[in-house]
Amino acid sequence: MARVKDLFMSALAAVKRFLGRLSFRTGVIVLASCVVFYILSFAQMLLPISAAAKGVLWFVLFGMAKTTQYAGLAIVGVEGWKRLKAYFKRS
Repeated sequence: MARVKDLFMSALAAVKRFLGRLSFRTGVIVLASCVVFYILSFAQMLLPISAAAKGVLWFVLFGMAKTTQYAGLAIVGVEGWKRLKAYFKRS
């Protein structure tokens, strides 16, 4: 069991290193795509398709929204988040 935990922790550290190498601008773009996925996840309810198809679309689009949200926040980081908040307070 400890082997699985060590493997998971090393994989998580590798993902953090990869995301940490991406630029602030990339993080902002990923966060913007998060907003698009949220809008699409609820706008698809207006389509004239079956309820099952709507459920699948919502699941996929909402999952993509959450994934891009957390990835964008990981890329931007704490200091980048402060920069974004300061930018929107000025506007």
